Amino acid sequence: MVALVIGLALFFDFTNGFHDTANAMATPIATGAIKPKTAVTLAAILNLVGAFLSTEVAKTVSGGIIREGSDGVQITPDIIFAGLMGAILWNMITWLKGVPSSSSHALFGGLIGAAIAGIGFNSVNLETLLQKVILPAVFAPLIAGLVAYLCTRLAYALTSRHDPDTGSKLTQKRGGFRTGQIFTSSLVALAHGTNDAQKTMGIITLVLISAGTQAPGSGPQLWVITACALAIAVGTYAGGWRIIRTMGSGLTEVKPAQGFAAETSTASAILASSHLGFALSTTQVASGSVIGSGMGRKGTTVRWNMVGKIALGWLFTLPAAGIVGALTALLVKTGVVGVAIAAVAGTAAVLFMFVYSRKSSVGHHNAVEVEEAGQAVRFAKKKALARARAKPSRQKDAAMADQQKDAQL
Repeated sequence: MVALVIGLALFFDFTNGFHDTANAMATPIATGAIKPKTAVTLAAILNLVGAFLSTEVAKTVSGGIIREGSDGVQITPDIIFAGLMGAILWNMITWLKGVPSSSSHALFGGLIGAAIAGIGFNSVNLETLLQKVILPAVFAPLIAGLVAYLCTRLAYALTSRHDPDTGSKLTQKRGGFRTGQIFTSSLVALAHGTNDAQKTMGIITLVLISAGTQAPGSGPQLWVITACALAIAVGTYAGGWRIIRTMGSGLTEVKPAQGFAAETSTASAILASSHLGFALSTTQVASGSVIGSGMGRKGTTVRWNMVGKIALGWLFTLPAAGIVGALTALLVKTGVVGVAIAAVAGTAAVLFMFVYSRKSSVGHHNAVEVEEAGQAVRFAKKKALARARAKPSRQKDAAMADQQKDAQL
């Protein structure tokens, strides 16, 4: 059972990777700063590196939210198995719909629901849940959005100049922000590894503690860190193109200066939370930053209907994953047969959603229309320039033809 739960935890880590690729790479792909395949490759490498930089969040998951050890309850691998089922199924549903929901909250919701159904309300440390999960979930997107808004306004203010004759504003070339996005998006990917990869490390550590093979309160072992880092890196490379499409063009039209501001605020929030051990939703932070940057640029429309759908997804993530985790926990309490039924049903549901997704495939070639539009604009500019250059040549040829006619006459 421990081996089964560890395998399921690594699969969740994989889904977390492709579910959250958009957090770092949706905006640079949308603005054309990085090619899609290059972006997901870079994100995968940096997620792998980031997973080795911190274990504070892993300790919060393994020894904070669920009470375990001699001073708490005896949580079993069966309960953790049930919690992971709730998290994975919610991740797959939101991925299929292209909704950037929180993998972190899906994990916590599934785990809490399973623990309550299998053990009781006393199994959950409500104080830690409130301080390190609920409050960051409320305030982090708002703060990140505000910072992104201010950074966007500042970026456009610093890169605009005035016509000395009329006093009207003229726009300077902002190509530097496109280059800067390569670095800021890389920082987001690195920060994502320091936060989200830790959650699966915490789950596996919790399983080992519950099985009596590791002391309560201890951190993740090296092989756990390595396995989780590889799993989330492979998932990131797979690319969650459906969610990249939503983040890159579904919320607002993203320009390089906006993307730069959004990525800077996202990375700052995630790195700060990782240092403090907050199990933050990186998806919520990234979405808040994109919305804030859209509000910060004049003439940009934020698609509030999509924002509303994402907000509903955030609202239902914890309870929905919790309900699935609780139902699975009740099933696995019946014994080996219940575990087998839950495993088969969960696997069938995941396979069905994957097969169903192939009916409307989304990949690097059609994930973000904004990038294609940007190429079309640049191409149109080149054609216009070519026509402008060709016009004097045609006039010269016409003049020479007139001279030849005069000579013949």
